[in-house]
Amino acid sequence: MKFFKQASLLSLFISLFIYLPVKAQTTDTYFPDRHEWQKKSPEEAGMNAVQIDSAIQYAINHETSNPKDLSISLNTRTSEPYNNIIGPVKERGPMTGIIIKNGYIVAEWGAPHRVDMTFSVTKSFLSTTVGVAWDKGLIKSVDEKVKKYMPIDHFNSEHNAKITWNHLLRQTSDWEGTLFGKPDWADRPQEEITQETINRERHEPGTKWKYNDVRVNLLALAAMNVWRQPLPVVLRKHVMRPIGASNTWRWLGYENSWVNIDGLRMQSVSGGGHWGGGMWISAYDQAKFGYLFLRDGNWDGEQIISKEWIKMARTPTGANKGYGYMNFFLNTDKERLPSAPESAFVFLGSGVNMVYVDQENDLVIVARWIADYEAMDGLIKRVIEAIE
Repeated sequence: MKFFKQASLLSLFISLFIYLPVKAQTTDTYFPDRHEWQKKSPEEAGMNAVQIDSAIQYAINHETSNPKDLSISLNTRTSEPYNNIIGPVKERGPMTGIIIKNGYIVAEWGAPHRVDMTFSVTKSFLSTTVGVAWDKGLIKSVDEKVKKYMPIDHFNSEHNAKITWNHLLRQTSDWEGTLFGKPDWADRPQEEITQETINRERHEPGTKWKYNDVRVNLLALAAMNVWRQPLPVVLRKHVMRPIGASNTWRWLGYENSWVNIDGLRMQSVSGGGHWGGGMWISAYDQAKFGYLFLRDGNWDGEQIISKEWIKMARTPTGANKGYGYMNFFLNTDKERLPSAPESAFVFLGSGVNMVYVDQENDLVIVARWIADYEAMDGLIKRVIEAIE
């Protein structure tokens, strides 16, 4: 009798062991924790210290000339209509950067702890919330019509009804309408605004690429309708907390972007800082976000976002081969970054704000308030040349 009791207990133990969830095995790859990111000297990381110092000085010497009062920049950089600021704006910090090699910080300068606006780098966080929704089956297919997932007010025209998630993610929807007081035609107009240009015939979705923050904000609104909760809550739970980001970042919308979902008043966040708002974040947290994608969406054994989604996000857009899902700027034919591998990609925002991801060289570079794209490539060139 005692034998049978022992056998039963053993059987129960084995069955429990089999069905207990097991965390994926980690590798020797280093992942920083929430409160500490280990550092190595350039020499320890296989880099030339003198050349790294030269790269840092190059970046500092190429700080943007734009005023630190970003409200001045926003009000004067374009003559587009409806350019009034409707979201919060803050003064920017100094030219700042971090270099991550093999997972370790090998250099940093400026004010990497400072929370600053990131402008269109926000779009990369936005597309990631859509990716997590797709991973969890909340969005069945990126080729499905967006109108199936939210009230059709914004998709009730013949043209808008055709728009899919893929079109919005790639900025090829040519959506027509007004959102939060901003007409689509008023954002970065490529020609003089006339009644004819406003009423022009729309391009078939998927055929024409146009960088347009009104349509980006529409994607954010659609994603919030899928999640039924504010996107900053989604991002914190599913991405930022698992990768050990700080509590200092904020994702903001507009004074008039509040909507009602399930009886709750929620703010639809913006996908950039073009009219204020957007992602406000430190360079350290930006670096962790970039490091997540350097490691194919895996963080210390936990798959935060699927490799399948990242592969889709890095697939070139037919109407713009240098763009994937927002805001994956690809280096197709090394056109954007001549000094970088073609496989590298970058999350970009005005400023210039940059999160550079280079799997070939096991490298992440964050640069904030660097002068222009040419200076951005110059920094990357010098860092890569420092690898011994």
